[in-house]
Amino acid sequence: MSTESPTPPAPSSPPFAPDAVKPPPVDGGDPAFRRVLVVFALIMAVLVTVVVVSIRNLNRSVATADWVNHTHAVVGEAEAIASSLDAAEGALRTYLLTGDRRDQAAYQEAYAGLAEHVDVTRALVRGEPDAAESFAKIETLLEDRAGFARAVARAKQSGSAEELAKLLAADADRGGIHEIRRLIQRLTLDQTNLLAARDRAAFAQAETTRWSVVAGLVFDLLLLGGAAWLIRDDLAARRRAAAILSEANDRLETKVRERTAELAAKNEALVTQNLEDRWAQQAMEHQLRYNQLIINSIADLVFVVTKLVNISRINPAVVYLTGYESAELIDEPLARFVRLGSGAPAGESPMFDPIARALQDGRDLRDQSATATDRHGRTHAVRFNLFPLRDRDKVVGGVVILQIQPAAPVPPS
Repeated sequence: MSTESPTPPAPSSPPFAPDAVKPPPVDGGDPAFRRVLVVFALIMAVLVTVVVVSIRNLNRSVATADWVNHTHAVVGEAEAIASSLDAAEGALRTYLLTGDRRDQAAYQEAYAGLAEHVDVTRALVRGEPDAAESFAKIETLLEDRAGFARAVARAKQSGSAEELAKLLAADADRGGIHEIRRLIQRLTLDQTNLLAARDRAAFAQAETTRWSVVAGLVFDLLLLGGAAWLIRDDLAARRRAAAILSEANDRLETKVRERTAELAAKNEALVTQNLEDRWAQQAMEHQLRYNQLIINSIADLVFVVTKLVNISRINPAVVYLTGYESAELIDEPLARFVRLGSGAPAGESPMFDPIARALQDGRDLRDQSATATDRHGRTHAVRFNLFPLRDRDKVVGGVVILQIQPAAPVPPS
């Protein structure tokens, strides 16, 4: 018997490894990442809103500044008209007193300057209906005043003292200068009130811009603080998850080591069991071979029969006595060659087969007289023994042993 130990199988790899648990990848599907993106999108929206509002208010401020400059120009021209009118009236009266050509040229130049200021003022108030209407009245009065100056100058040049006195008396009754000054003051007051209103509007726009910028800055700071809190909370959650994962990996490594040790122990036990089973199998094979040698060496006839009493195995003594080959006896009924006592001759089917009945009942038949028939039809007296074969208390066949009697064989009838 070989004592060589079989090669132990390689230890099976554990069903899991310590690196089997991995943290989820961080990508666009991470909720924290999406929340941070939303916060930064809100910050950008607030910045864009602040920029748009600021630009709009700046444009309005520029337009207001242009209008303020325009209004100041109208007020300045109105005051220049009043000053030019006073200068022209003074130069005219000087000319009327002196009759000097230089004084005449002076008043004419003064009225020319007055006409220039009127043209400029008309152009400035063209886009403002209320101011244009007020200035139209002033312009009408100024045209009347210029006509009066021309009439007075002609009367002076003609030397008609009576006509000159009449024109001056009529002018004193009409009061044209005072009306022009009143209308100019009213136009100036209206423009000043508009300046005050525009100043208030400009201040309101500046306040709006200021508060928009401040509110946007505060809101952005709050959003940045929220984003920082979200990032901090996410990092804390990830640290906790990493700690839990590390702890789980440690437990997993411990379990893997325990499982590996358990599998190694089971593997060693299996190696030992396989070796013992192999030795037991070899011992069984040797025992079967020894039993076969023993059975083949005895002189008694040994038949192994099925539950239907058909031959399934024989020993060499059967071949020697009957003259049949093994292939001719296998799967043949035992009753063809052996019969008990004085029953029906061998080869005929009896009405009642005691061997089959004994197998069905699971009973032994010991030392029964019987006859065995060989190939040539000769019969031999034998002693019949039957031992049922069981598998888990169930009869599956039997062993028939025939012992040859020393008596001489009976000749065939």
